Amino acid sequence: EVPTEYWHIQKLVKFMKTGNQTATVVALCCLKDQDLTTHINQQAIQDIGGLEVLVNLLETKDLKCKIGSMNVLQAISQSREIAQAITDLGGVPLLIKNICDPARDLEILAAETLANVCRLRKARTIVRKSEGIPKIVDILDVNSHCLTTNWDSLNEDDKEYVMLAKGGARALWSLSKSRRNIDVMKKSGIIPLLAKLIRSVHIEVVIPAVATVQACSVDPSYRLAIQTEGMIKDIVRHVSKPAKPELRQYCAAAIFKCAEDPLTRDMVRQAGGLDPLLEMAKDQNLREDKPLLAAVTGAIWKCAISEENCIRFDQLKTVDVLVSLLEDESEEVLANVVGALSECLKFQHNRETLRKAGGIPLLVNLLNYTYPPLLENVPMVLKECAKEPESMRIIEDPISLDGVRLIWSLLKNPSPKVQENAAWALVPCIKYATDSGEMVRCFVGGLELIVSLLKSKNNRVLAAVCAAIAVIAQDRENLAVITDHGVIPMLVSHVYTQDELLREHLANAIAYSCSWGSNCKELGRLGAITPLVGYMADKNKDVHRTAALALFYLSKNPFNCITMHESGVVPFLLKAVASEDEQTQEAAAGCLCNIRKLALEAE
Repeated sequence: EVPTEYWHIQKLVKFMKTGNQTATVVALCCLKDQDLTTHINQQAIQDIGGLEVLVNLLETKDLKCKIGSMNVLQAISQSREIAQAITDLGGVPLLIKNICDPARDLEILAAETLANVCRLRKARTIVRKSEGIPKIVDILDVNSHCLTTNWDSLNEDDKEYVMLAKGGARALWSLSKSRRNIDVMKKSGIIPLLAKLIRSVHIEVVIPAVATVQACSVDPSYRLAIQTEGMIKDIVRHVSKPAKPELRQYCAAAIFKCAEDPLTRDMVRQAGGLDPLLEMAKDQNLREDKPLLAAVTGAIWKCAISEENCIRFDQLKTVDVLVSLLEDESEEVLANVVGALSECLKFQHNRETLRKAGGIPLLVNLLNYTYPPLLENVPMVLKECAKEPESMRIIEDPISLDGVRLIWSLLKNPSPKVQENAAWALVPCIKYATDSGEMVRCFVGGLELIVSLLKSKNNRVLAAVCAAIAVIAQDRENLAVITDHGVIPMLVSHVYTQDELLREHLANAIAYSCSWGSNCKELGRLGAITPLVGYMADKNKDVHRTAALALFYLSKNPFNCITMHESGVVPFLLKAVASEDEQTQEAAAGCLCNIRKLALEAE
């Protein structure tokens, strides 16, 4: 059954179409009084061709007709279907044209309507190509008096300016969903204007301004500008306001994105932002608001990267709060919680706190999820847990958790980041396991899988895999298995890399691969020695240490000693003997000893 309002709205649209100017204005006023947010009423306008009339009225010179039409369009454009129709009818350029009109009430309505329509990608593109973004940015330039004076103390003119700033901020918030638009907004000088808006006393202006700031924070240049404009202090001030959950969400999201930078993390701490973030994470009433909780836990994660922030979080007993969130149903929240734990657990006492709070079984269970950001973070927490003996006993228990097997299975994941973090987690898991050699051999196809990852094109994956192979190869039986899987030629294929992290762990893997069968001779034959000698000229001390170790093990073969000598290794080794690192000293001295022994035997 069609309600009577449907037919009533259609009559009004007919009056708009056929009546004179006065009849059109009266019809628009009556139309505005209808509930235009319901689908049936919007359909009534569309079915009789009312949208075309409303869009056409934007081109008239009569201000009353324009304002009436804009009032209706602003109400109905909240529907995506209507917004799409307005865009297809060529309404976006007309809205941009009206945003520059001297009539302020028309400007406000045009900005609000654009905010609704620009949720569509096509509309956002049209605004950019019509050079509408600089015009919208211009309307944000409102007198500071209007922004800093309470609403009740403002005159009618000033109130209109505040509403104009709100409409412009909402329109730019919608436009900021496009990376190209973000770039144009920056060139149009939006950043100082946003800084001014977020200091406003009018929350309805602050919310879209902060939402635009957090949307634009994906761009590193915006993050730098947010620092220099001093916005962090204002964002922290707003995040402490319990009455506005929506505002707190956007503030927390802005901190989450901006706290990638160490200076921003310090600014958040200095502004007192860590305490309210944790209070929100503790608040049981906010647990149902998943977007807010995701933003808050993300902000805690990024802030915890700094050691000084981690110390403050420790004082606030953050690990216990984060463990309580490990059973949340939102994967985005879980990914951020686990990321925060991975930073907090870099402090040894927090590993014990996590274990006592019962967090390890919950973390291992998360390895069964499929959400990539979560799978990137869980191995990094378990990597830190594995360094504590009691935690490692829980992780490796094959009956209850079998955590190491689940971490190993992540090496099959298509995401390079998941593969990399899983390989890093395996290093301490194998190193501190009760019987690591036997445990590794129990994983059917596990050794073949990790060797196959040496074919990866990603240097960070390769570095992590080499680190794991270096630990696996310390068990002779496992070294024999990976040798049969062709680990030696695969390691040698990467020796000419320029990546320092890969060099460090590749040299370590080569060092521990030498002690089985003819591996030492094979590495020399395949040409691994000369590049390794070149590693000794690297400025990185960690590369020096592992390269010296690899050369020491390789020097046990006389033919390799000759190649080393011919490659000019002796001056590097003599320099390495004077190193401050004991392991580097020992390896260099051992290598020199083996070369000298060969020389004496030859004499």
